[in-house]
Amino acid sequence: MAKLFQEMGLLASEYEKIVKLMGREPNYTELSMFSVMWSEHCSYKHSRPVLGTFPTTGPQVLQGPGENAGVVDIGDNQAVAFKIESHNHPSAIEPFQGAATGVGGIIRDVFTMGARPIALLNSLRFGSLDNDRVKYLFDGVVSGISWYGNCIGIPTVAGEVYFNDSYAGNPLVNAMCVGLLNHDELKKGVASGIGNPVMVIGARTGRDGIHGATFASEELSDKSEEKRPSVQVGDPFMEKLLLEACLELIRSGAVIGMQDMGAAGLISSSCEMATRGGSGMVMDVAEVPRREEGMEPYEVLLSESQERMLVIPRKGKEQIVEEIFNKWGLEAAVIGHVTDDGMLTIMEGDKIAAQVPATALTEECPVYRPEAKEPEYLSRVNAFSPEDLPLPKDCSEVLLSLLASPSIASKEWVYRQYDYMVRTNTVIGPGSDAAILRVKGTNKGIAVTTDCNSLYCYLDPFTGGAIAVAEAARNLVCSGAKPLAVTDCLNFGNPEKPEIYWQFKEAVAGMSEACKRLSTPVVSGNVSFYNETNGGSVYPTPVVGMVGLVEDLNHRCSMDFKEEGHLMFLLGQTKSELGGSQYLSVIHGKDMGKTPSLDLDTEAAVQECCLEAIKKGIVVSAHDCAEGGLAVAAAESAISGGIGCSVNINTELASHELLFSESQSRIIITVAPKDVEKLMTTANKFGVICEEIGTVGGSTIEMTVSEKLQISVSLEIAASTWREAIACKLT
Repeated sequence: MAKLFQEMGLLASEYEKIVKLMGREPNYTELSMFSVMWSEHCSYKHSRPVLGTFPTTGPQVLQGPGENAGVVDIGDNQAVAFKIESHNHPSAIEPFQGAATGVGGIIRDVFTMGARPIALLNSLRFGSLDNDRVKYLFDGVVSGISWYGNCIGIPTVAGEVYFNDSYAGNPLVNAMCVGLLNHDELKKGVASGIGNPVMVIGARTGRDGIHGATFASEELSDKSEEKRPSVQVGDPFMEKLLLEACLELIRSGAVIGMQDMGAAGLISSSCEMATRGGSGMVMDVAEVPRREEGMEPYEVLLSESQERMLVIPRKGKEQIVEEIFNKWGLEAAVIGHVTDDGMLTIMEGDKIAAQVPATALTEECPVYRPEAKEPEYLSRVNAFSPEDLPLPKDCSEVLLSLLASPSIASKEWVYRQYDYMVRTNTVIGPGSDAAILRVKGTNKGIAVTTDCNSLYCYLDPFTGGAIAVAEAARNLVCSGAKPLAVTDCLNFGNPEKPEIYWQFKEAVAGMSEACKRLSTPVVSGNVSFYNETNGGSVYPTPVVGMVGLVEDLNHRCSMDFKEEGHLMFLLGQTKSELGGSQYLSVIHGKDMGKTPSLDLDTEAAVQECCLEAIKKGIVVSAHDCAEGGLAVAAAESAISGGIGCSVNINTELASHELLFSESQSRIIITVAPKDVEKLMTTANKFGVICEEIGTVGGSTIEMTVSEKLQISVSLEIAASTWREAIACKLT
């Protein structure tokens, strides 16, 4: 048995705890149940204490962490359900299906709450596109995402894609889903009511994905290709039927609780539902519809076959469930019932295959508090001073080089593969600071975004984590939305390494501080550890997914310049902060320096000022200054609007600092000349620096710093450089 539990990823101390909890040695099926439920992917055994520091409540929160998805109020008895999750390891082995099933799983997490999915987002990280395998992974992941979303008919409206060598062997594939529901339609993943039936609905169960949760809880290596059978296979057409059937079932009032069979399949959904309900279950695996013969009980329990749900209907309502699912061409089978003994009793016909306390698999799992130690590399990279580098000979060439770098370049190659207009709710699609979807029947909109600068987190996890939250909120504000709440996907290396655990703790602390100050509680999320290949970790990447409310769609905003003659203003202050910038990384090949500073009070003031000015109709366009700094932000707005601009700023900063610094809490806005006085009054109200920096117009992008022309680039050349960069890398 010793070798067996080790093969399943359990420690000797964990096996001893299992024996103590059960009062005996577990059989093979029981040990398999513990191995997946006590895996990092399911148990969060290294992250639970740290995650408890997040702010999770607020007047807008209807459901916080602990359920399939978080839910926030948007007024008028309506709510938004949303969550983001990772599918990193499967995507590294089989990129198409790994990404596709990641999308399918997150959709189920949202509609199981009673919400109709209205939008998909993603956050992706890859190595250099100069690497052929990275190109294969990139193409496969994007294809898998587009295939699943397009087939099921849910628009993929926003996201982010970054490239860095740290992700070469371990890409990050984070998928987010957003749904709408009425307050009285909210359902939770709970099993209660003694004698109520337990039903499996949806697709039949096969052998795909067995021990997928365990696979996701270990580092990748040269042997990981052997894990290919652990990757599930998705069917978006089946999921579309499942979605409609489940929403109809919820509206029927016949169901008490429902949960997606995601990681660890039937065993995770059953023990988690029983734990939430303070109940137990008796289930007969022989009654589970299968598509393969000869499956052992542990295979049925651990299978991660897609498009399946576990449902607890009210006793006597089984026929309603069956009728609804028959109508949609799906199977629904009673496999057991709810009990009051707190036990998960697994039958195979008339034989007990396993019997385990439900809470032993969930609440009794071990919790670890590893040593946290600041990495040695930090003192070296933070000590680097950009002042030691030569000044750029040609800032125009620097701008074009930045626009051509894959992390900054247009992601049109990616999102043109997505149907982002399906269902006709998309008001602002991919390419702006945030996407906006209308709430039909109202004049409200939901703004959504994903954000994280992992280079900042590598150089300073605390500040980088805080900036991820601040930038997400800033992007929503630039779109005219009030930020509401956060879902996060925390991607890190091996938490058993003190340096990695320190990065994790610091990033969460920074995120928590920003969430508190900006009133954006964390309502759902996911932790993905062990993102390492042959011992090398990815950059710490705590991705923030955020939703906001546009109270009146007439006041929505986008980044593109609108008309010649509009005046450009900069909210916020540019500082001598080139550390961690794309300028240093792309032009000088250095991921070094100190991350830009972040003052959360200043950040809040800038956001409040911008949002009020947008609501008053003063602001015509707004764009966050992020990667690449002021020069890139102005160029992106010009390219998107098809109109040039002329920037003229007097400053004590060096020209390359002014143009390419990534100082935080800055937004470029444009206003009509008649509204300048109103703008300045609003800025003064919030104590925000507001400086006129230029004019919209012409067919060039020109930037003059302290009376010296530093950048003069044809809009046509800038646009083609920006738009074609990724496609050129792939040919």
